[in-house]
Amino acid sequence: MTRRGWLLFALMSVIWGVPYLLIKVAVEGVSVPVLVFVRTAVGAAVLLPLAVRGLRSARLRQHWRPLVAFAALEIVVPWWLLTDAERQISSSMTGLLIAASPIIAVLVGRLTGDGERLGGARWTGLAVGLAGVAVLAAPGLRGGDVRSIAEVLLAATCYAIAPVILARRLADVPALPTTAVCLGLAALLYATPAALTWPTVLPDGRVLAALAGLAVLCTAVAFLVFFALIREVGPARALVFTYVNPAVAVTAGVLVLDEPVTVPVVLAFVLILAGSVLATGRRSDTPTGTPADPSVKVPAGNRPETVRAVSGPSPGRGR
Repeated sequence: MTRRGWLLFALMSVIWGVPYLLIKVAVEGVSVPVLVFVRTAVGAAVLLPLAVRGLRSARLRQHWRPLVAFAALEIVVPWWLLTDAERQISSSMTGLLIAASPIIAVLVGRLTGDGERLGGARWTGLAVGLAGVAVLAAPGLRGGDVRSIAEVLLAATCYAIAPVILARRLADVPALPTTAVCLGLAALLYATPAALTWPTVLPDGRVLAALAGLAVLCTAVAFLVFFALIREVGPARALVFTYVNPAVAVTAGVLVLDEPVTVPVVLAFVLILAGSVLATGRRSDTPTGTPADPSVKVPAGNRPETVRAVSGPSPGRGR
């Protein structure tokens, strides 16, 4: 890759690795609806003006049903689930559990008619990755965090299903207008709940900084950088940064929030990462640059024309 490509890759690895940390900080001072509303409203406000030209030719009205479904599964539902879950569990655990979404995406592909045969390596990847999820979730389940862990895994499932809708029903719709409109729809849905739970006292600076980071850096800027990365290196290489995000999430949680690094966390990280790489790997006869599985997810959001075949907008995925 070019030097610019490596820079964009590094930026995306960090930008969609730190939302879990910022959510953990922000949710201490504002409600879940307020957090999601601020994030989506600011993201829409930044991206909609840039997408105006594309909106005129995107024919979004003809695709309103899959567009609403995609917005629900990529933003509206998972962002609520992740934020609510982080009131109880660590940002590190959240980031690692969400890293299982590529593994879930392979299973979703099989259940929704994906005819591609899974070889031994990919089946092994599924088993290894799910074992990593089990290792990570088991202590939390014993500690009573069943609901929070279930919320994160449900969010990961949403992230796995949303790209299927994008690839099969929105393939001819440009990604920037799709992203902007989905963020706008989410902001409208969260406006009333956010107003009803708006804080009566201004949150402290730490919470406000986390909200600003989520809205501006991890949403608006993230999608612009992501689109630039796709144009620079292509969709196949761009997808690789999703394997770096969990490491960033764990590192940020440890360094900033003093979250513990335990043996189960390290083991789960290795298993989930290895499982994701194996489960989403290309077959030997898949042409270079072609994604092996059109349902493999790229963190939360909705992407540019070149990405339409591979996924949807982290995130994100906290993405």
